[in-house]
Amino acid sequence: MQALVLLLLCLATGMATAQTRAWLDRDRIAFGETVTLNIETDQSATPDYGPLRHEFDISGRSSSRQVSLGSGGMSTRTLHAVALKPRSDGVITIPALRVGGATTSPLSLVVTPASAAVPARAGDDVFLESTADDRDPYLQQAVGWVVRLYSAVPLVSGQLDQPQPDGATLRQVGDDAQYTREIDGRRYTVIERRYLLIPERSGRLEIPGAVFQGRGTVGFFDDFLGRSGELNARAATRVLDIRPVPAGAPQPWLPLHDLQLRYQSVPKDLSVGNAATLVVEAVADGASAAQMPELELPAIDGVQVFAEPVQADERFVDGRPRVTLTRRFSLVPTRGGAATMAGLSMDWWDVGSGSARTARLPALDWDIGGSAAPAASTPDPAAAGGPAAASTPAASSIDAARASVAPHRGWVLATLLFAALWLFTLVWAVQRTPAAGTSKTAAAPATVRPPAADLRALRQALDTGDLGDVADRLRALARPPAKDIDELRARLADPAQRAAVDAMEQARWGGGDGVAARALLREAFAKGPRWVRPVAAETGVLPPLYPRD
Repeated sequence: MQALVLLLLCLATGMATAQTRAWLDRDRIAFGETVTLNIETDQSATPDYGPLRHEFDISGRSSSRQVSLGSGGMSTRTLHAVALKPRSDGVITIPALRVGGATTSPLSLVVTPASAAVPARAGDDVFLESTADDRDPYLQQAVGWVVRLYSAVPLVSGQLDQPQPDGATLRQVGDDAQYTREIDGRRYTVIERRYLLIPERSGRLEIPGAVFQGRGTVGFFDDFLGRSGELNARAATRVLDIRPVPAGAPQPWLPLHDLQLRYQSVPKDLSVGNAATLVVEAVADGASAAQMPELELPAIDGVQVFAEPVQADERFVDGRPRVTLTRRFSLVPTRGGAATMAGLSMDWWDVGSGSARTARLPALDWDIGGSAAPAASTPDPAAAGGPAAASTPAASSIDAARASVAPHRGWVLATLLFAALWLFTLVWAVQRTPAAGTSKTAAAPATVRPPAADLRALRQALDTGDLGDVADRLRALARPPAKDIDELRARLADPAQRAAVDAMEQARWGGGDGVAARALLREAFAKGPRWVRPVAAETGVLPPLYPRD
């Protein structure tokens, strides 16, 4: 009943959430470039950009409106976008802006000094540039790969493609960023596309250059002279030197530029039977969310820990991926007295210094107040009219819960009635189902094919995902899903499929050939997995006259 009241309160809180937000397409730019400020709102008014004029040149205003129909009726949201060109370098604060009756949150923008480096093809009407944040990364290290299309003429149409390299996975991350940049006195529109590159084998890695084909606007004299307006560009092929996993490196293998752990919030006091919230944050420079180990608290004697799902914020900073993981834990003490939680720690490999490191949080100590709830056989003084019970924390909590549930009694009764009907239906179905073991062996899962959607997801992961994504898709093929790769391997009946899984794990953690592992997986799982037949339960009946296949 308390859970029902909590759910209703959460829904009410979500409805009261502000409906106006602002964000930048990039939070770090070079001086001379522009950045796009986006403001999404349900207000009908236009943002007041006046506070920005002191620090920025404003151009390129645009807006788009979206109307949606939901359970709460029709809602309208407007997305405003404006291009900002800083007038100086440094850290600039974008102040809160008023949009009708709402206000955005302040934002921070880092503006670095203008780069003296000039792209090799500068001066052409259109050209491409590709960069990696690390020229000699480690095996399985997340590398930021950025492709920039420079165009000095307005584009009418175009297609930008980045071929896949052999020996690594490359997938696009986020949306394209668009800004302007002046090079040698000529103004270029830049379209920046970001990718996540994961090397799957050590040694030389050759990355093909990106290709652009499109059309630009054609003036009168261009048309008169027979110029078609077609534009073509190709980036140069780049080569990276992939280093193997060092001997003695911590496992699981986690190559990063930096890793920071911190407590976002720590409860000061704990009391028996009352939940308190502990929030942990991990910021990994040079990794995606899929590569990070799960945030788990060490066991706490006398305290139950309930973890919420991890919240991940992935973005590109300084040309490489950065992920912020946040997880909330509810701590519920079961006894009074002293309690200690050992500090959370995470081992990682510093790719800059080439050394093993450990990120660690300090231990936490609490003096838990209150005592455990009395046994069920203990008489309740409140039921006998005793005043002492009303003064205890447990009685106060119960009275508060009863008072909060009272207005929702109808919902509670409806929920209980639905649960009773569901249990009755379940019992009726079980009684009508014949015992499989009395007449035949249980159906063999080896003959049950997984849904076609799961197989398509596996093939897509083999083509475009990293090996971690492939492992997740393989575990999802099992019914029920396998909790880890060891359980998946134990449930596979086909030796070729088990060998393919072993090759995948060798490529992930032991420096094996990722390309060869993908080929083995495609061949072994082309027709779906084959599972080990379960052992039939002993039913006391005679065995079959002839052995089953």
